[in-house]
Amino acid sequence: MVSILNSIDTGHEDMVHDAEVDYYGLRLATCSSDNSVKVYDIKNGGTALLDDLKGHFGPVWQIAWSHPKFGNLLASCSYDRKVIIWKEQNGKFTKYYEYANHDSSVNSVQFAPPEYGLVLACGSSDGSISVLSYIADTHNWDAKKIQNAHAIGCNAVSWAPAITPMSDRDSAKLVKRLVSGGCDNLVKVWREEEDRWVEENKLEVHSDWVRDVAWAPSVGLHQHTIASCSQDRRVIIWSSDDGANWNSTVLQTFDDVVWNVSWSLNGNILAVSGGDNKITLWKQNLQGNWQCVSDVVKGQGQINNQ
Repeated sequence: MVSILNSIDTGHEDMVHDAEVDYYGLRLATCSSDNSVKVYDIKNGGTALLDDLKGHFGPVWQIAWSHPKFGNLLASCSYDRKVIIWKEQNGKFTKYYEYANHDSSVNSVQFAPPEYGLVLACGSSDGSISVLSYIADTHNWDAKKIQNAHAIGCNAVSWAPAITPMSDRDSAKLVKRLVSGGCDNLVKVWREEEDRWVEENKLEVHSDWVRDVAWAPSVGLHQHTIASCSQDRRVIIWSSDDGANWNSTVLQTFDDVVWNVSWSLNGNILAVSGGDNKITLWKQNLQGNWQCVSDVVKGQGQINNQ
């Protein structure tokens, strides 16, 4: 059963593009076409505006919280070609690091699992993906760029979990992996090899721009799972036992463009949202088939359990 706990008036002056809750569920960050990022205290069901972050000069597309072991860090990316990492001190956020080495809009940011250290992936409309790593010894950031990752542009990036499926656990070394989606209709899997990133897989099923990708947490699961969504109105579930050979299943063809896919923390429920103004939740049954378990009409609080 899905129930609406709280509704928040963000105070943004234009369309809100992303909303993210931090690791402990105490802070909510939102970003908007009004060029701002806002952070709210949401403890005990309340909503108090903590800070209004002004550092971008274009629509802010996406935000991401770091793991709390690195402090309260928030990354934001914008049409202004910049990525800003903000750090919280005493309830106020200040600019901690700014990366401005993309030639076009930066569309997606996501922090890596904490086992890899403080690392941020950024996908841009210039077709490249940047991987920013904090070097503790020097207190500097190192940037590696995957050039020409996607023709026309990269729309989304997502990290593979550091806790790998059982089949991979013989390998002691953690291997960083990323999945990305782009305007070339492709989903690509990347692997770090020494000091560079290589394309491990090119997954070709979508027939239009891939708008979002999400690598599922693998808590006790025996396979890798990725969800992707596209302007072709389809959501595809990719699964692999060995991380090398991927099988695709079309979850559903929706009535409109699908913009976002997101996994629950234990990786067993997928949330899908798109141009039909609905959020649907999907779960795999014992037979391995995906079923819609709930759908919510955005903004109306209307809940239909199926």
